[in-house]
Amino acid sequence: MRVLGLDLGTTTLGIAISDKSNTFSLPLCVLRFSKENYQSVLEDLEKIVKEKEITEFALGYPKNMNNSEGFATERSKKFKEMLEKKFSLPVAFVDERLTTLEAEKILLSTDTSRKKRKKQIDGIAANLILETYLKRVRNKNEGTSSEL
Repeated sequence: MRVLGLDLGTTTLGIAISDKSNTFSLPLCVLRFSKENYQSVLEDLEKIVKEKEITEFALGYPKNMNNSEGFATERSKKFKEMLEKKFSLPVAFVDERLTTLEAEKILLSTDTSRKKRKKQIDGIAANLILETYLKRVRNKNEGTSSEL
């Protein structure tokens, strides 16, 4: 059982992957596509799903800081439907507020150049989303209540 963490943007999809035991995760890649052409990214994602034997997805859910939903939230809802239809796999939403900011801090702390940060930030954000999801699943399995 492996999970993909996804950070959806208008022209990028950051992807992270769990190990087979779902103990840890790593950034995998960032897929780039023309603005909001999500169908094309699904084709690229299909190769990863088959090759890595993915069993579920953790998709970032971009709520506003005041907990309201906006355009980005609607985009994620539509993408979730596309994923479920294409792959027939479970897709869990994960609150992604501040993940990009946290990813930026991580990259700055490693003295990553601006050019490299721009290429890596979505993958790091996807990894943070996936780590949050894996922690939520572990807490649920251990009987610990934790809403993330």
